[in-house]
Amino acid sequence: RNSQQEIIDDLIAGKDAFVLMPTGGGKSVCYQIPALHRSGVAIVVSPLISLMKDQVDALHACGVRAAFYNSSLKSDEARQVLARLHSNELDLLYIAPERLMSDDFLARLINNIEIALFAIDEAHCVSQWGHDFRPEYRKLGELRNHFPKIPLIALTATAEPHTLRDIIDRLHLGSAKQHMTGFDRPNISYTVFEKQKPFSQLTIFLEGRENEMGIVYCLSRKRVEKITGQLLEKGYAAAAYHAGLSANIRKQVQDDFLRDEVQVIVATVAFGMGIDKSNIRYVVHYDIPKNIESYYQETGRAGRDGLPSEALLLFGYGDIQVARGLIEKTRNPEHKRVELHKLNAMVGFAEALGCRRRVLLGYFGEELKEDCGNCDICFNPPEMIEVTEDSRKALSCVYRVEQRFGVGHVIDVLRGSRKERILQLGHDRLSTYSIGVGESQEYWGAILRNLVHRGYLNQDVGNYSVLKLTDSSWPLLRGEDNIEMAKPRVKEALKVTRASRKVVLDSEEDNEIFNKLRVIRKELADQASVPPFVIFNDKTLIEMSVQKPTTFSAMLKIHGVGTNKCDRYGLLFIEALKECA
Repeated sequence: RNSQQEIIDDLIAGKDAFVLMPTGGGKSVCYQIPALHRSGVAIVVSPLISLMKDQVDALHACGVRAAFYNSSLKSDEARQVLARLHSNELDLLYIAPERLMSDDFLARLINNIEIALFAIDEAHCVSQWGHDFRPEYRKLGELRNHFPKIPLIALTATAEPHTLRDIIDRLHLGSAKQHMTGFDRPNISYTVFEKQKPFSQLTIFLEGRENEMGIVYCLSRKRVEKITGQLLEKGYAAAAYHAGLSANIRKQVQDDFLRDEVQVIVATVAFGMGIDKSNIRYVVHYDIPKNIESYYQETGRAGRDGLPSEALLLFGYGDIQVARGLIEKTRNPEHKRVELHKLNAMVGFAEALGCRRRVLLGYFGEELKEDCGNCDICFNPPEMIEVTEDSRKALSCVYRVEQRFGVGHVIDVLRGSRKERILQLGHDRLSTYSIGVGESQEYWGAILRNLVHRGYLNQDVGNYSVLKLTDSSWPLLRGEDNIEMAKPRVKEALKVTRASRKVVLDSEEDNEIFNKLRVIRKELADQASVPPFVIFNDKTLIEMSVQKPTTFSAMLKIHGVGTNKCDRYGLLFIEALKECA
């Protein structure tokens, strides 16, 4: 796929490489195949223990000699891995950056081990401008000094231009060929909805998805626990995952999810970086992420098998203020500037009135030639409405309350509320009191948000989110400017979106075969103590269900079936397919 052949050839020839490929685009193969061709062991740097285990399990299923070396190993297991390393019994060794760069381990490699190549996965962790900077990744730049003749490949799925340049500089890859295969994941459908009773919106989205695997991301541990409890009450096989849980519980939850025992993981961003589960069908962001890189990477956990998948974002204005407030506390002014820029870009994506994929790819410097046809805007373009007069009313109201109150209070004045505070302040006697009584609270909220994001109003985060006029406000107030916005979507809109395109085969017969093959796969996975996708992923089972191979030669033509897997599992699936004939 894409540039894989060229990257593989370059690495085998001993050349360095920088690879930017979308999640699920096939990055791992780019260093795994050269590792098998070159003499020695490939050292693969990975940030997460769970990712190492997934990769090694998958390689073992294909008959590859691989191991990981990290803190999850008991002392005798660690000694066995080192013994295999020194006996030239490994093709790939996965290791955390801090362990690799320790003096003892470096000395071991320099003096005793033949190295085929170095692969640095999740390379955006090297950059302080990356969305998931890891200080321990910084020392990896020293590898070039210690091993000047060993080829090095850095791989990532998420790096906008600034981060990309930083990675190349810090890893001394200036002369390496850059392979940029694009960010687009055409199988993922993007949908954004304004938050209105979010749990109800979530359950509407989940209707009919009881047998599909998905992740729901929340910003706080408290919300994770609450949403998990509500989903369990409604009968969903859900589990919570966040950094406040013990390591044993987190491992159990992740294992249950990988083995299809749990359908929905409700998690903070602590979950899933690099998770290699191919059949995640949807990712829901219950709260807005703080940057597009995080959003892209988290949504990219869906549909790694290339099958249709969904990404739903519930966009709440209050979430933006929380995120902005946290960034404002940052002491480093340059870092604060970058983080605010990234948050504003994320808000821009959520408020997009044109194709979402254009906005998403444009952020990473990639241009889409035509609208994607696979996002909520393309499915259902918003109706634009002229709101100049109502915007003037809102600005006038902000002015009349002396620019000392937030969104909620301004809306109360516009709609003629009789709340005690309104009366105490005498705001019921203002000229703007009740001039917006004919419109809903949601409508006026949309007007004010539009004014904030278009620069007509400023929301002072450091002063209780008070609304203040900007220089741009006055031309609009004087009648010299006009403004429009997308018509707010109705609350029931989620019910009629195309956000429920499930992975269903064309015929009922093929669908039954697919479900039967899934049962066999699950039994084999349980026996081997590995996730089901390590046996075969959904794409492979779907192709089997359609093609119905009944010989080993026919089975080998199915996507994802290699010689090793065919020898181990082929007969079981062939017999099952014959029974269905």
